[in-house]
Amino acid sequence: MWSHDGLICTGETYKSVVKMTFAKGAALKDPSRLFNASLEGNTRRAIDFREGDTIDEAALKTLIRAAVTLNKSKVKARKAQ
Repeated sequence: MWSHDGLICTGETYKSVVKMTFAKGAALKDPSRLFNASLEGNTRRAIDFREGDTIDEAALKTLIRAAVTLNKSKVKARKAQ
């Protein structure tokens, strides 16, 4: 589990994939189209990594930073209330 001002994502291992599930993935822009699982939900989005996959490190870092920024904005909004 990774968090910063709230949950960013979880990591799970399965027999054929390693899954990163972003708690608020549906609210994140994904121009590199990293999300390839759990696409039907209103909240979460996931990335399934399979053996041999190439990881776009720059795009993944951008997605993680966007998730942190989203969490920070929600914390600020709660404090302002």
